[in-house]
Amino acid sequence: MPNPKYKTPKSKTRRRRSHLALSAPNTVPCPQCHEPRLPHHVCLNCGTYNGRTVIEVEKTKG
Repeated sequence: MPNPKYKTPKSKTRRRRSHLALSAPNTVPCPQCHEPRLPHHVCLNCGTYNGRTVIEVEKTKG
């Protein structure tokens, strides 16, 4: 395998890696319980999606 002939400068390496940063996932409030959830996903707090109950969620005490 070929090896680089010269050392890659730090600026070129950092410019290339500038697009590798991670971003936080986008959340929207649930219409029923107003907890943050991922868009187009079932709310894990109340179990609703698109205005109807999809999954039964056990209620915790406290």
